[in-house]
Amino acid sequence: MRSYDMGNDALDGAIDELLRLAAPAHASNSDLVREMVVTSLKMLRDGTDRGDLKLLNSALKEMRYSFLVFRGYRDVRKVTMYGSARVEPHNPNYEMAAEFARRMVDHHRCMVVTGAGPGIMEAGNRGAGSDYSFGVNIRLPFEDGANPYVHESRLINYKYFFTRKLTFVKESDAFVLFPGGFGTLDESFELLTLMQTGKSDLHPVVMLEAPGTGYWGSWERFVNTLVGNGMISADDLNLFTVTTDLDEAIDEIQSFYAVYHSQRYVSGDLVLRLTKEPTDAEVAELNEKFSDIVRTGRIEKTGASSAEIATDDFVDLPRLRFRFDRRQFGRLRCLIDHLNGSDRCRPREPKEHG
Repeated sequence: MRSYDMGNDALDGAIDELLRLAAPAHASNSDLVREMVVTSLKMLRDGTDRGDLKLLNSALKEMRYSFLVFRGYRDVRKVTMYGSARVEPHNPNYEMAAEFARRMVDHHRCMVVTGAGPGIMEAGNRGAGSDYSFGVNIRLPFEDGANPYVHESRLINYKYFFTRKLTFVKESDAFVLFPGGFGTLDESFELLTLMQTGKSDLHPVVMLEAPGTGYWGSWERFVNTLVGNGMISADDLNLFTVTTDLDEAIDEIQSFYAVYHSQRYVSGDLVLRLTKEPTDAEVAELNEKFSDIVRTGRIEKTGASSAEIATDDFVDLPRLRFRFDRRQFGRLRCLIDHLNGSDRCRPREPKEHG
C-alpha cells in the first residue's frame, strides 16, 4: 500500500491513470505531483473551508507560474534589490540603486530582481534594463502596478506576500537592501533569519545606502544590541555587510562566488561545490581553523555523490564534504570567505550603541 494515498483502490488507480495521461514524459516526478493531487482531494473530502481552498489555489498557481518564468534563467546569477517605493528619481539612493544595477549587468552579467514597483525597485529595473530585469510584483490597491522597465515575459503578479517572498529567496544569488520602510526591514530580518537557521543557503547580503543617508547605521546599532543581550551570536554579524560604498557592495557579491559555487546536504553531510579545488594544505588549514563547526570527522575533499550524479547536480565541480553542526552559520560564512581568499570575516564585536 502506498504511504500516501486516498485509501480507495479505485480512486487511487484513477489518479495514477490521470497522471499517466497528463504528462508521461515527466514520469520521474509523478510521485510528487501525485501527492499534491491526493492532498487536494483530501481537502475536498475533509470539507475544507472555501476561503482556505482559495488561499491554497492562488498560492499554488502563483508558485507554478513563478517556476515557469525563472526556469529558463537558472544558470544566470541574479541579485535581488529591496528598498522604498517612495524614493524619487532625484534621491541619491535612487541614483545609486540604478548605477548598482547597471554595473551588475554590464560588468558581471547578472540579472536583477525587484518588487517591480516605483522608487528603489524602479531604479533597479531601470539600471538593469528590461532585458535583464525580473519584476516580482505584489498587487496592492494603492499602487498602479509594475514600473515600465520590466518586460511582461519576466513580470509575475502576486496576491500574497508569502509566495512573492519565497520567490525572491529561492531564485536569487545575492541580496542588496537600500533604505526602505516596513517591507524592507521585514525582508532584511527574514533573509538573516533564514540563513541563521539554515532554512536558506548562505548568500551575500548587503545593506547599501548613499553617503549621508543615516539609515543602515541606525539599524546596525540596533542589531548590535541583540548580541549584547545574547539574542544572537557575534558570528551572526558576518551574515551581512553594511556600507555606503558602491564598489564595496559589488565586491562583496562577486568575492562570495570567487571559489565557492553552491551547497547541498547529502546523507547528513554538507557538500560545498567549488570552482577551484583546494590544495591538501588548504584543507588542513580549514580543519585547524573551523574544527568547532565540524560535528564529527574532518573536512575532506570528495567527488560528486550518487545523489548528485542522479540529478546532474554540478557533477564536474570539485567538492568539500563534512558533518556540519547545522547551527553556527555565521562561522560557516567565515569558512566560505576563507575559501574565497577573503579576510572580511574576522571577530566582530558589538559596536557602542549608547
